[in-house]
Order: sequence, then structure tokens, then C-alpha cells
Amino acid sequence: MGESILRKPGAVCLFAVIVCAFCTMSGRAAQRKEDLMVTKNAPGRFGGSITVAVRSDPKTLNPVLAVDEATREIIDCMNADLIHINRETQQTEPALAKSWSVSRDGRTYTLRLRSGVRFSDGQPFTADDVVFSFELYLDEKIHSSQRDLLIIGGKPISVEKIDDYTVRFQLAQPYAAAERIFDGLAILPRHLLENAYKNGTFAQSWSVSTPAGEFAGLGPFRLKEYVPGQHIALERNPYYWKADLQGCRLPYIDELVFLFVPSEDAQVIRFQAGDTDLLSRFSAQNFAVLQRGQAAKGYKLEDLGPGLEYNFLFFNLDNLADKNLPEIARKQVWFRDVRFRQAVSAAIDREGIVRLVYNGRATPLWSQVTPGNRMWVDASLAHPPQSLDRARELLKNAGFSWNSAGNLMDSHNQSVEFSILTSSSNAERTKMATLIQADLAQLGMNVHVVSLDFGAMVDRLLNSFDYEAAMMGLASGDADPTAEMNVWLSSGGTHLWDLTESKPATPWETQMDQLMNQQLVTMNYVQRKHLYDQVQEIVAQDLPVICLASPHILIGAKDRIGNFHPAILAPYALWNVDELYVQ
Repeated sequence: MGESILRKPGAVCLFAVIVCAFCTMSGRAAQRKEDLMVTKNAPGRFGGSITVAVRSDPKTLNPVLAVDEATREIIDCMNADLIHINRETQQTEPALAKSWSVSRDGRTYTLRLRSGVRFSDGQPFTADDVVFSFELYLDEKIHSSQRDLLIIGGKPISVEKIDDYTVRFQLAQPYAAAERIFDGLAILPRHLLENAYKNGTFAQSWSVSTPAGEFAGLGPFRLKEYVPGQHIALERNPYYWKADLQGCRLPYIDELVFLFVPSEDAQVIRFQAGDTDLLSRFSAQNFAVLQRGQAAKGYKLEDLGPGLEYNFLFFNLDNLADKNLPEIARKQVWFRDVRFRQAVSAAIDREGIVRLVYNGRATPLWSQVTPGNRMWVDASLAHPPQSLDRARELLKNAGFSWNSAGNLMDSHNQSVEFSILTSSSNAERTKMATLIQADLAQLGMNVHVVSLDFGAMVDRLLNSFDYEAAMMGLASGDADPTAEMNVWLSSGGTHLWDLTESKPATPWETQMDQLMNQQLVTMNYVQRKHLYDQVQEIVAQDLPVICLASPHILIGAKDRIGNFHPAILAPYALWNVDELYVQ
């Protein structure tokens, strides 16, 4: 059951009168029939603006169609969801749904909505908007990227209006993380978009050329101005459904501006110059550069520790029977031997990677779950240090030997030589590959680092399968294991080491499939945790991917920004933008 912090209905009007003197006109207190959510943040100051840099212009302003990071960061400030994942606690909390209940069988979720809430154009929000929004997300013709999240047990969830402020969701099977699927699914105004949907023109709705007056959302801000190639400006939503402890309506700031700055280095320069107020997603090298000037320039930096991103090395285990790649197929005999993968893992100096690639601002990894994921990390997992002796022992047991020149030879007297693909746009992973090249050279392996344009690299990994090993990184949008289903299920679309599988190719993959599917329907957290711990142990032991390091979440903010509490779940700096204020 989710609960919000709400005042008793009979006390709302009197309380609003008492606190009204402390609120500006822009932060006016709750009206009699508005079921506002009261936040716990320290009361802030109204007025002013905050400027943030993003890498590119938004591709669309339609939440159902948005896929890229920059677009979603902007759109999320203008929209709201039913149940929200608090980025600081990593737990679900009420949002547009003030409470919810779950049936005994875990298949029925009944959500009670806030009454009196209005869109940013002043029109009322009701259950009809919820039903309409989910109709959009579930429509196969629209091709929303969120649709996959709403297919449970092979069937789309059903949505039913019970009354104006009650909605029921029916699932085909119990789903342990069902509350979390509502996060990030913006509820849209039926009154503005229904005609376009019925006419078959929804895909063209809310493009970047649509006038500001034709948008409406339930987020803390609404569209004010878009200047292509320069910036997009949002203004406070006067109807926003949250208030602070003094009863003053959020958000505090009048304007939120996104500058389009295409590179990390350029963003750092703009932040140093005072053009922007917040900075995230930057490297340890730039963190060091910014440290030298923070006292004089009035900003502060924070290292939040590891986020959810894990960087890893993996080998090509795809079925190449119908591909004309005989040399790679020959080397797959090595790659498929778990002792070979274990030897490679044992030879890698993860501490050296953290020190030399990330200036110490990363955490070494032996499985896919980082220490930043407090609820799900397997704290009992072993963290063996680099051991070349252990690596040599494993290789001997697998039938490898060394010639007089010290080169590693397989059982057919073929020298062990392979290449590692990296993306030319990711300097950290290229450095990691180079360090691994040096580590494996100590075992007599001849490793080549091949840097490609990211698009060309992805084509090789996903389509032609013309590669031997590769460096990649994945970052979940949520701490819950279900966000990783596509990676660890043998039939998953991000099952990178073998995308040709339709069913498990090995006993450990069979076990992993069973564990991932079982945790999906296990409602008890302790039991789910035990199941996912076993998945982490399989990853560490059988090494479908060799996990290496998780970069720390690095954040910068001007001293004048109040209520700034960055988190390791994206959006790192703007997750509580409705509570930020200018001192």
C-alpha cells in the first residue's frame, strides 16, 4: 500500500490561511478541493531561474515517442507519473496516485488518484487521462519504447476506470516490480491528444515545432520557448500538484533553461564560466579540472560513488554456423571454455583500471550489480585480486601451453591472438582495453585494441557478429532486477555475448533463466534477493561478461542552489527539480 503525506481534509483551508502570508503569489497555497502532495523538503525561496546544459536539441516533446537521454531529461520536467521511484531512497512513493492496493494474488493493482489536480493549461486530470495514456503506450502501431515494460506474462496489462479517481490495472501473472513500471510513464491530456490519436496523426503530435500553447502536462514546468540550436526554456506550472511543508505550491523557481552544448568539455567550460548552474555526466579528468577552481568560482562538487553502470569485457559466443567467419569460429573454442574466461578475469588488474582510467573515482566490479545498488548487491560475493599465477593454472588445465618465446598456444599449437572492439567516442573504455591488453600480454596473449565509431561497433555486435571480443557498458534505469531481464534471459534482446540464442545454450544459462523468471513473480523481497544473489554468483563464476568497474556519479552545482540532493539514479541532478531554489 502506498501512502502520501496528506493533511486532513477538514484542516486544509484553515492551514492554507495561516501559511498564506509566507507564500508569494507564484507559490500560492492549496485550494479547498485540491488533493496536493506535501513534500518533506526544507522550505525554499520563490523566484529566479536555473540553467542546465544538455548535449543536443530535443528530438520530440512527445513523452510516448521520446527515446534519447537529452530529450527525456527535458520532457520529464513537464510531466508526471502515477507512482514514482524516489531517486534518493530508490523506493517507490505516491505521485499522481495518492495510494494503491494489491490483490492477494499479486495480479490486480488498484490506484486511487489525487482529486482536484489540473494540467498545466488548467484543465482537470481524471482517470480518463490515465486510461487514454496507457492506450497510447500499449498501441503497437505507435511503437512506444515503453510498451515492452507493460507486457507481463506475454500479455499487455489491462486498464479499467472504476470512477473518476480510481483506476484498476490487471496483470496476466504476479509481477514483483509492478509498482515500479509506472515510474516515467507520463500521463497525457486526453483533451489535447485524443483527436490526433483517432485521426492516426498522433506520431506527429507535440513535435518541437508545435506552439507552446498546444502543450499541457502534469509536471512542475511547462513549455515557454524553444530556440533551435540554442536553448529551450520552461516556466513554472501554476497548477502543479505538490506543496511544501508551509503549504506553498511548488516549484520554487520561475524558469528552467536547457542550453544545447554538444560536448562534455564544452559543458565544463560553460559551467566554469557561470553560464550553467548544474553539471552531471562528466569524467574524473574534468572533475579534477573543476576541483582547482571551485572555491573561487562559487560552486561545489560531489562524488556520489558508484551508480548503476557496469563496464565489462565479453567474448563472441554467437552461433556463427550461417556466417562466413571461420577464423572467429575457430577462436570460439577458447572463448566457450569457462577456464579461459576465468583466466582472463584473473589476469585483469581492476584496481589499476580504477586508478589509471578514473583517477580513483570508480569502483572495481566482479559482477553486474554495483555497491550503489544498495537493495540488490550481493555483499558476500568474493572480490579476488589480480593473480597471474591463478590465470596460468587455469590455462594449463584448459590445455594451453607456452612456447619458448613465451607466447600462449592452444592444444592445436595455434597462438592465442584476438582483438577487442571499443567505441572511439568513449575514452575510458578504450583506456581500459589498452590496460587489459597489457595484462594479458603477461600471459603470452597477443591482444589488439580496435577502436570504431560507435554505430559501426554496434552493427558488428548486433548484426554481422564480426568481432572476437568487445568492451561495453550498461546502465539500468532502475535498481530493480527486472530492469536487467533483457540482459540475463537467454532470449533477451541485450543478451550481448550470444544474441543468436532462443533458448539456453549452457546449463548455467538454463539456471539463470530459471532464477530471473522466478524472481519476477516472487513477491517477498528477501526471497527475491536470494534468487538474484544467485544470478550475480553465476555472472562472477561463469563470466558471460567480465565485469570491470563502475564509474562514480560526479556532480557539480553552484553554491546558490538550495535543496540540492543529487542521486545515483538518473536524472542525477534534476530528480527533485520541483524543490530546487535559488538562494
